[in-house]
Amino acid sequence: MFRGASRPNDRPPPNGVWPTLPATHYTSWIARFAAWLLDMIPILVGAGIGNAVDIGSAHLDCVTYENGGVACSATRSVTGDIALVLVSAFVLSYCLWNYGYRQGATGSSIGKSVLKFRVVHEKTWQPVGFGRSIVRQLAHSVDAIVCFVGYLFPLWDTKRQTLADKIVATVCVPRNPSPGPGAAQRQKRLT
Repeated sequence: MFRGASRPNDRPPPNGVWPTLPATHYTSWIARFAAWLLDMIPILVGAGIGNAVDIGSAHLDCVTYENGGVACSATRSVTGDIALVLVSAFVLSYCLWNYGYRQGATGSSIGKSVLKFRVVHEKTWQPVGFGRSIVRQLAHSVDAIVCFVGYLFPLWDTKRQTLADKIVATVCVPRNPSPGPGAAQRQKRLT
């Protein structure tokens, strides 16, 4: 039924619209969530280091009052400010590379590669390119608008799409989809 990550028969149907496959042919919500967690690790580590340097380099002034009370104030340092600027530049660069370049060209961010699935255009089943991949990431803000419900859409949607996926016409599919039941018999008929 499938060869590589392409649709059945590798040719678009005459009307140019692919039939909707069963939900099992699309990537599950839990795999998508796990990929997101993996993609977030460098961002969280970078932010943690930047904030630790910022807090650790701050100058702390404390005053003790006659009644025993203490008031403290922290003054940010240039070192902390530089650390936060560097972390911001790292996070922006990482996101552009991981979600724009890497995911746009191959269909998979780092997390999606580890979990062996990719984001493709729902009509061509090809990677979507840098621009559409970045727009997809920005469109995830729509998923978050109403209590993050848009991120839960893959739990009940037939194509397991989030609202962002629907906006930019993308689907998440296994990198090497399983051929499904009866594939051995179909393969024998083809040879």
